[in-house]
Amino acid sequence: MGAAGAAHAQAGTGSASPDAVEGATSLDSVIVTGTRGANRTQFDTLAPVDVFTAEDISAVESSDLNDVLAQLVPSFVVQRLPMNDGLVFVRPATLRGLSPDQTLVLVNGRRFHRSALLGARGAQAADLAQIPTSAVKRIEVLRDGASAQYGSDAIAGVINIILHDDQATDISVRASEYSEGDGAAWRVGARTGFGIGEYGNLSLFAEMEESDATSRSRQRPDAIAFQNAHPDLVVPNPVQRWGQPDLESQRVGFNAKITLAGYTELYGHGLFGQSEGVSDFNWRNPDGTASAFNPSTVFPGWDLRSIYPVGFVPKYGSEQEDMQFVAGVRGEFSDRFTWDVSASYGSNEIDYTLSNSINASLGPNSPTAFNLGQLSQEEVNFNADFVYSLPVDALPQPVNIAFGAEYRTETFGVTAGDPASYAVGPGAVTGLAPNSNGAPGFSNRQAGEWDQDSYAAYIDVEVPVTERWNVGAALRYEDFTSFGDTVDGKLSSRFAITPNLALRGSYSTGFRAPTPGQLNSTDTGQGLDTVTLQIFTSGRLSPDDPLAVLLGAKPLKPEESETLSLGLAWQGESGFSGSLDMYRIKVTDRFSQSASFRIPAGTPNPMLYTSVSYFTNDFDTTTSGIDLVGSYVGDVGAGKLNLTAALNYNKTEVDGGSTGVATNLTQRTIFEERLPKQKATLTANYDIGNWGLLGRVRHYGAWTDSSGNATGDIFQRFGDMQFLDLALTYRFNKVHSLRIGADNVLDEYPDEATFQASRGLVYSRNAPYDTDGRNVYAEYRIRF
Repeated sequence: MGAAGAAHAQAGTGSASPDAVEGATSLDSVIVTGTRGANRTQFDTLAPVDVFTAEDISAVESSDLNDVLAQLVPSFVVQRLPMNDGLVFVRPATLRGLSPDQTLVLVNGRRFHRSALLGARGAQAADLAQIPTSAVKRIEVLRDGASAQYGSDAIAGVINIILHDDQATDISVRASEYSEGDGAAWRVGARTGFGIGEYGNLSLFAEMEESDATSRSRQRPDAIAFQNAHPDLVVPNPVQRWGQPDLESQRVGFNAKITLAGYTELYGHGLFGQSEGVSDFNWRNPDGTASAFNPSTVFPGWDLRSIYPVGFVPKYGSEQEDMQFVAGVRGEFSDRFTWDVSASYGSNEIDYTLSNSINASLGPNSPTAFNLGQLSQEEVNFNADFVYSLPVDALPQPVNIAFGAEYRTETFGVTAGDPASYAVGPGAVTGLAPNSNGAPGFSNRQAGEWDQDSYAAYIDVEVPVTERWNVGAALRYEDFTSFGDTVDGKLSSRFAITPNLALRGSYSTGFRAPTPGQLNSTDTGQGLDTVTLQIFTSGRLSPDDPLAVLLGAKPLKPEESETLSLGLAWQGESGFSGSLDMYRIKVTDRFSQSASFRIPAGTPNPMLYTSVSYFTNDFDTTTSGIDLVGSYVGDVGAGKLNLTAALNYNKTEVDGGSTGVATNLTQRTIFEERLPKQKATLTANYDIGNWGLLGRVRHYGAWTDSSGNATGDIFQRFGDMQFLDLALTYRFNKVHSLRIGADNVLDEYPDEATFQASRGLVYSRNAPYDTDGRNVYAEYRIRF
């Protein structure tokens, strides 16, 4: 099995009854992630698996699965990162504080492709926002290292998204708005399922959403000074917007299966989405941005103020298309021997635009709107998976033996933008900035297409040594055309101390292979120094670029990990259940971006970079933590109470390395303290008659913020934060229901990010939670 995950178990993916998956922590939920054994429950698993149902998902206001998981999984953190280039639209999400691309994402047990965006520190992860929530039946989160079972990326864990496959219809309309009067959003989601003849089933999904921008900004001090110096002009207040972008999206999909002859089944699913968004960049001050507004002898008589008399705020746009298609056939050689063969194709394309801008070095010949170019990612997977149930007289149950093979190819592409978006015009010799101002386009030097193939084989065995003791072992060999082969293994065990209390543990090795984009691509970026408010241009080179090699770059190699976990799981007749798991994850050769280097004197610098960096295997870390999950389900008064508490403590320490994070105290501080060490949720659902009440408290521990400048970094420490979410549901009958609610009911905000006030920012752009205040919503739902 490659990323097919619980490949053969997927035959039962949609078959668990609603009662079997009721409640996020009900330990009798049947799961298919992290095991190839049939009818395995959460309580039976050799590693911790959380299960979240469609009801859990719909109880979160957002339709972005990143936000959903951030509210439901304590060790999952996602940031909004306003005014941060492509990260505004493809938001980085972390599990257990590790890199976004160290968590593997599956849909129906099949690997979901990466985004085309190389994000923070070069991470290239799957974009969960591309999966419509209306299509999701449940989500299974395996909190354990699983590269030996799933291949590359499964260091922190695995998120398996199971699509609806029943014959029900569900239509919902939701509207929301922040208490500040902005961020108005609406969403329409629908799904329906029906039979195909006597032996098949088809589910269809569709979702449309549109949301307005938010702004938690105040006027920049330099904009106030500019207005005072030019009372005849009308300067917008504020001149730039810090907040969520304008965004609209449409997503459709299907999930199907049909029985052929005998026990052979044809199955498949498809997801397609497109989205468009626009975000502000920093304001360019006519009196302070010399590289754009200074007169030039190359363009006598030309003055940018004639176009932008009160300065300009570049508008950064993203147009994205995403798709995945999976088709497979599965069946039985006998009642003990099953097989599953499948193929999948996934792609993500992002086109970037910039308007309300200028390439100052081109002077009057520059356009004010630019096509910046396109990033693309394509992945093709072929999987063959087999499961054999071997009876052994001396054992209480058969030995489960799974084995298989996978072929995967990834292709990363860069398409050049408009020539004017990356041109170094004649005005550059007099100090006018080249490139489209705000975000340089991809140049013809950066354009290209690169691919990487991998071949894998695995074996996975689960042995019931006694009625109370199970042991598992997995081994995987994988060979990559870019860097060679790797072998990873996993040992796991579970011992039932009593029928309601079990001890479990595992040891595994893992890896994450560098992607073609990380191996080959280059990038040009612009920033605004928070002290001088001057623009600086930086370059990120590929590791094999001659200049990068001159500065110390070496060929990339895989990140490697060792994970050790030990835990308890319990369940009782009184309605209490839960788990406590401790873990330690050591990752070596972690992938990052090197420190920035000045261009050596005499070295050609046609892009006029202020500094350059490159991707590198930079440092080693140890991540230690505890996950505690507990729940109670029972009758309270005249109603039913479902109470869930979940806590994660997670600490990452840099162990060593040769450059960057390991040797730079500033970078080490950012890496170790940028996320809260503690995160917890307490959720209560109380149903009585036609009414349902939900209350959720979210806790985030302290964390450290930083602001990058051309000459260094500035830090600020933020304390604990708590948010209260409430929702009330009224069910008119079995078909119609209405939910009204609010996230952050008490309208809480963190401390202001004082060191970025020069740019009009009020709350940190790097916060691990939403900083837009109370969000009120209403949803009408029809089910039949």
